[in-house]
Amino acid sequence: MDNSGGITASLQGRYASALFDLASEGGKVAAVESDLNALGAAIAESADLAALIRNPRVTRDAAGSAMTAVGKLFKVSPLTQNFLGVLAENRRLAALPDVVRAFSTIAAAARGEVSAEVTSAHPLSAAQLKTLAEKLKAREGKDVKLTSKVDPELLGGLVVRIGSTQIDSSIRTRLNTLANAMKG
Repeated sequence: MDNSGGITASLQGRYASALFDLASEGGKVAAVESDLNALGAAIAESADLAALIRNPRVTRDAAGSAMTAVGKLFKVSPLTQNFLGVLAENRRLAALPDVVRAFSTIAAAARGEVSAEVTSAHPLSAAQLKTLAEKLKAREGKDVKLTSKVDPELLGGLVVRIGSTQIDSSIRTRLNTLANAMKG
């Protein structure tokens, strides 16, 4: 399997790759990906959970117990629950957000998809996102899974990031380019 960008070279990439292999063997990739996405969103939204996974003073047992409770709360699959236990036991819970991203990238690559992040000044409608996904599919030759963010500082236009490629058509960038050109 092609893990683009050398994902498996990093610590979180090795964990994500191992989890993906186990999930593939059991036919549970979609369930594990859903579990991890829910956990990633919870970490992003909860300052307490983010602090817990990054606190080096939390013992392995306490971290394991906390992640068991979190797993039960989110009704994660047994494989995901065991994985959380391994991260807690190895004191690698701080890497969980990066593992979530790496797993999603590996799973998308296995499905023949690429992930793209689009940032716009205003929220995009479903129709606009669909049109953008179709144009990116034509450009990339693969299905594109979009995630969108809003950054009002862009003023207008879009910034699309696919892997290490960035397509910046924001008004902010155009104004900065014009200002630099005028400076001489």
